[in-house]
Amino acid sequence: MTQKKLAEYVGVSRQTVNAIERNKYSPSLEVAFRIANIFGTSVENIFFYEPDIEAEHEFADRAIIDVSWQGDDNSGGN
Repeated sequence: MTQKKLAEYVGVSRQTVNAIERNKYSPSLEVAFRIANIFGTSVENIFFYEPDIEAEHEFADRAIIDVSWQGDDNSGGN
């Protein structure tokens, strides 16, 4: 099946199909299910997710926020 034909069936552009194939774009759930249905299989058989562990750890390290109370201890907590 050509990218153009798949794009027509799914309702997206040929460029979108190309980007999905090259792993440059993640489709919406709706588009992923449409593609899977066209090929008669499940989403899990077509799409997969490989997390970038190093990037996730880097983000987690930067995302830690100090939420300790810095106000007047006599404020009554309100």
